[in-house]
Amino acid sequence: MKIRKILTLIIASTMICGTLASCKDDKKVKTSKNTAADVKKSAESDGELPTAADLSGVELEDTVVAKSGDAFLAIADEDLKMQYWGGDDENNQLTYDAGIAHIDKNGDYKVSVNADTKGFRYRATGNPDTEYKPKGLEFMAVVINDGEKAVPKAVITVKSVKVDGKDIELKKKNYTNDESGAIRSNIFNEWVGDSFPADARVAEGPLFNNSDVSSPSDINDGSYSAELVDKEAFKEWTKVEVEFTVSGLDA
Repeated sequence: MKIRKILTLIIASTMICGTLASCKDDKKVKTSKNTAADVKKSAESDGELPTAADLSGVELEDTVVAKSGDAFLAIADEDLKMQYWGGDDENNQLTYDAGIAHIDKNGDYKVSVNADTKGFRYRATGNPDTEYKPKGLEFMAVVINDGEKAVPKAVITVKSVKVDGKDIELKKKNYTNDESGAIRSNIFNEWVGDSFPADARVAEGPLFNNSDVSSPSDINDGSYSAELVDKEAFKEWTKVEVEFTVSGLDA
C-alpha cells in the first residue's frame, strides 16, 4: 500500500473514531487524487481513475474549506472513497459547492454536500461531464472546525436530514461532543455505536454526571444515538443537506 493511502486511512479513521483504539473494525480507505491539476497525473500513476479529460475551457466550481468556527457536513460513502472532511485536498472529493456555515451565535444553520458538480465529477471519473453518484453511507456528522476554541460551549441539535430533497426519518436524537479540537454531532457512525463519550451533551444538559460514563444523567434515557438515520436511505445520492440548531453560546 502506498504511503498516501496509509495516511488517508489514518486521517479518516481518526475523524470517524476520534482515536483509532475506539474503532469497531480496521477498515480500508480508498481515495483518489483531488486537485484538478493532479487528476491526470494521479490516474496515470495510481490507476485509480480513468484517463482525465482535458479541462481547457471548463470552469469548475469553487472548492470550499471550513475555517475556524465553520460548521460543515463530514461525510463518506460506503467505501470511504468519496468524502468531505471540510478541506479541498485528496481526501475531499465533495469539496466543490459544499455548504458550510459560520457559527458565532445561537440559531438555526444548514450544511450540505453536492455531487452534482463538474468539479466532483472530474475528481470521481476524470471527466467533468460524466455523472457519478456516491453509493451507500459509512459516516456522517455535523462538525464545527476548531470548535473547542471558537465556540467551546456549542451544542448541536439536528433538526432534519434530506437526501436529494427528500426528508429522512430521524430514528434517534443526536448528542454533541468535543473531538480533537472540533465539536461534533454524529448522524451516522457505526464505529461508535452507543458508547457515548464522557463529555456527550444535549441542549438540556450533559448525558453523564461529572463526565463519568458509569453515571448517566437523568436525561440519558436511551433516546440518544450516534446512528440517527437508516443507511438504506443512502443507496445512491447526489445532494445531502442537514439543518440544525446551535445553542449554549453566550448571547
